Amino acid sequence: MKIAYYIVTGLMAAFMAFSAIPDILLIKEAVDVMNHLGYPPYLLPFLGVAKLLGVIGVLQPWFPRLREWAYAGLAIDVIGAFYSHVSSGDPLPMTLGPIIALVLIFGSYILYRRVFTAKVG
Repeated sequence: MKIAYYIVTGLMAAFMAFSAIPDILLIKEAVDVMNHLGYPPYLLPFLGVAKLLGVIGVLQPWFPRLREWAYAGLAIDVIGAFYSHVSSGDPLPMTLGPIIALVLIFGSYILYRRVFTAKVG
């Protein structure tokens, strides 16, 4: 179970971190997506940094409550991305990124709860 947690969490962390880099660097494709969704491009670096902080929050071992909030923040981010794509009329393939991210976040969180917060006795 612990190995599954580390694999899913590693995939989730990599997925979210690599999606944050174009946002922080204001890569043209990321700006184009934001324009398509109707959001101002200045929001991109904020979202990118928030994603990276969320990944750090999930990976850090010292503060369990911070980890819980980080999972919540990452989930809110990808739910918002999914909703934005659906609301703008994007086809299903455009929503696959947020769906994959959400599955990884929930999978990591469920495994975290089972492995590290199981009650004894």
